[in-house]
Amino acid sequence: MVFAYYNRLNNRQKRVYRESDKVTAIPLPETQRFRPLITQLEGALRGEHRARTEAVCQELVNGITRALKVPPVRMKVLAARPHGNWGELHGLYNPEEERMPAKITVWMRTAQQRKVVAFKSFLRTVLHELGHHLDYTLLNLPETFHTEGFYKRESSLFHQLMKQE
Repeated sequence: MVFAYYNRLNNRQKRVYRESDKVTAIPLPETQRFRPLITQLEGALRGEHRARTEAVCQELVNGITRALKVPPVRMKVLAARPHGNWGELHGLYNPEEERMPAKITVWMRTAQQRKVVAFKSFLRTVLHELGHHLDYTLLNLPETFHTEGFYKRESSLFHQLMKQE
């Protein structure tokens, strides 16, 4: 399945899109070591502790990038999501540029009601943005697209981290 925007891509972008779409999972070694961080993240988010949420997110992302042997990415957790007539921004990935390291920004509160985001949605957003980083650093794709494979990779990471033993 290709998404509608595929038809607007040039031939090189279409090749990258198809390459991305082929990869449907990212095996994460020793997922049990992440369980304490998942628990801590859930508690920090529910407790509405922005700085603690950011610190635990950074630990989690550091662990995942180390496990996958890719360059690190900096995490930033902000308060309420930005919004406009285009909708609400859940997360943002900025790739490495010149001397600036790659950065993931996520927001812990909804834009309109300023309520703390549900934990699973928040974690999926973090993993979604991390997925863009992995497209560049693990899969060596020159661009990162929202493909069916991309969403399956995000889901793969989520289910590995949430798996109860």
